[in-house]
Amino acid sequence: MDQAKRLRTAMNQMQHPQEGIPIRSMETIAHCPRVISVTSGKGGVGKTNVVVNLALAFTRLGKKVLVLDADLGLANIDVLLGLVPKYTIEHLFGGEKSFSEILLEGPGGMRILPASSGVSDLVDLNETQKLFLLDEMDLVAEEIDVLLIDTGAGISSNVLYFNMAAQESIVITTPEPTSMTDAYALIKVLSTQYQKKNFMMLVNFVSGEEEAKGVYRKISKVADHFLNCLSLDYLGFIPVDEKLPLAVRYQKPVLEIFPQAPSSRHLENLAKAVFERPMKSTENGGIHFFWKRLFQSQKNREDERGTV
Repeated sequence: MDQAKRLRTAMNQMQHPQEGIPIRSMETIAHCPRVISVTSGKGGVGKTNVVVNLALAFTRLGKKVLVLDADLGLANIDVLLGLVPKYTIEHLFGGEKSFSEILLEGPGGMRILPASSGVSDLVDLNETQKLFLLDEMDLVAEEIDVLLIDTGAGISSNVLYFNMAAQESIVITTPEPTSMTDAYALIKVLSTQYQKKNFMMLVNFVSGEEEAKGVYRKISKVADHFLNCLSLDYLGFIPVDEKLPLAVRYQKPVLEIFPQAPSSRHLENLAKAVFERPMKSTENGGIHFFWKRLFQSQKNREDERGTV
């Protein structure tokens, strides 16, 4: 059974649940939170650190934030914040705990959905699990303003899925050639295979704006040449800052313990820049809208193959 057929099967399971993971029917809700994925083609680019600090910056803007640690088998968010979760997403999928029971509270009042560590079964979620997770997140959609998704790195099934489940995607790269190449590869796969066409680029570990924009221009030029109808916007940069690794060792956001550090000021400005961007309208309230978009993109891919 190919992926598109498996997706249709999952949708059918949602409307006609069988034994196993319970799934509620889709519901339209009045309030639709902003759903932002933070992603990268290569590991080690500071992605999770950016997520933690952006989340804190969002709370300081008066936003109610939920962070999803979407590197489901290799938890990182709780480690960076010095938190020790009693329960994780593994207990949610196992039916042992409810969504609200596994949530952690982090700095600034952000809420965190913790991943598991060293659980290989969660590295590649099946379609029913994906639907179940989005269905559970719909429960808190009216209670939050921002869902910030910290994806894994690369182009695995989970990474692609969570990027497609977001309205907006921030792709992080560094000036290293391998990081730039992998960032472009991720954008290419999402654009050509899943019809995701809008991205923001954040350049990390640079000396200043000139270097950051140089990195952005290189990737943007290639994307403009080879990828059709793609929007890749320059979001900003985070400079090399000795306070960042120090904050990691303290297991605190740099924005919290070194608020005057150069990286902290840039992270605050990035959070403001994100919210100054107009939020794209959606045809339906709730996070399930984005699942339907993913399902439609898979159907389009199958239709295209059928006409060849």
